[in-house]
Amino acid sequence: MTSSPPSTSHIAQLQTLVLAMPMARTLGLRFVHAEAGRVEMEMPIGEALCFRPGQLQAAAVFALGDFAAVAAAGSVLPPGWTNATVDATIKLVAPAKGTCLRARGRVVDAARLLTVCASDVFAVDAGGTETLCATLLATARNIDLAAAR
Repeated sequence: MTSSPPSTSHIAQLQTLVLAMPMARTLGLRFVHAEAGRVEMEMPIGEALCFRPGQLQAAAVFALGDFAAVAAAGSVLPPGWTNATVDATIKLVAPAKGTCLRARGRVVDAARLLTVCASDVFAVDAGGTETLCATLLATARNIDLAAAR
């Protein structure tokens, strides 16, 4: 959506905004990398979110995928704008077990009102080997905060 790449401070503000959300803190999310149109995030696999020992429940996998995809969408918005998920679908393809999950979010198509975004979620084992466990496709609604007041 932006004609010029967002500044480093814009990306830092995006990370601060995302990590301030109670759900992000509950899940223990952290940014590994962020740039215009691409975000990589990780989440530890904690027993409180598992439905059997060491295997995450699908809702936690969905949440990480959604955060990564929509944060990527937010990374291309101009200053003073934010976004929110309006639709998402996930395809689970393997168990989410290991030491952490890693999600790589990306922008598929950015427009003024809506941004289509996606993420691939990987289970990471103790040796660092990644296994694709889910793919998410989402639509984020872009919101001009000044116009919303």
